[in-house]
Amino acid sequence: MIFEASDFSFKVPAVVSRARRVLIKPSASYPLPYPVTTSPDMLAAIIASIRHVSDADILLLEGTPGGVPTRPIYQALGYDFPRVLTLDVKDCIFVEVDNPLPKPFAVPTFWVPNVILSSDYLITVAPLKTFNGTGSFSIMNLLSLLPSSKYHDEESGGWENLYNLGIDKVLADLYFTLPFDLGIVEATKKFTVKEEPNEGDVEEYDKVFIGEPYEVDREVANALGIKVSYLDMIKTAKVELEV
Repeated sequence: MIFEASDFSFKVPAVVSRARRVLIKPSASYPLPYPVTTSPDMLAAIIASIRHVSDADILLLEGTPGGVPTRPIYQALGYDFPRVLTLDVKDCIFVEVDNPLPKPFAVPTFWVPNVILSSDYLITVAPLKTFNGTGSFSIMNLLSLLPSSKYHDEESGGWENLYNLGIDKVLADLYFTLPFDLGIVEATKKFTVKEEPNEGDVEEYDKVFIGEPYEVDREVANALGIKVSYLDMIKTAKVELEV
């Protein structure tokens, strides 16, 4: 669904009322404000809506390239919410999870934080970003949930080994392996990334997209008129799973 940002009032799905633990994945790898990262206002709206229907534990989980601590980043971004636990991917216990696709695109298993598996409802919320003619939306936001310590090369500390496999293939695999319940693309502004992921041009867009992550990312891509390869791969795999 697409909302005008000025009219947007977030309401969590009714199923959240039965959740005991809700995990929110913001985009917060850099200590720079929205639209580089998820805004604290958006997170506050999500948290307030959860609190309205549930006393569930609420967790924020993010990771960074090279394992840079997230706590100072959370503080710089104003992520200070009562009764919300802020977690760092690098401090989690990791478990190896099988990709459920019969024929994975690139990655048959992923190392993921075990706290994801013990959460009842999963939300990914990301700013609207474009780069090199494609986009970074709610599914791309899941990449930093993977421990960079498991996927970096010897020279740098990010997820280079995954990029070397073809990042669109990896994202398609990740979508099925980590089935997040809700995707939100915060599109009050559109951030066009330049060479560095934290540098780019900003323009007003005044939209919020919300729904199942694949559907949301498809809706954003269609609205922008851009091709996002991992969405086509996911569509193909969905058809094969239904056969």
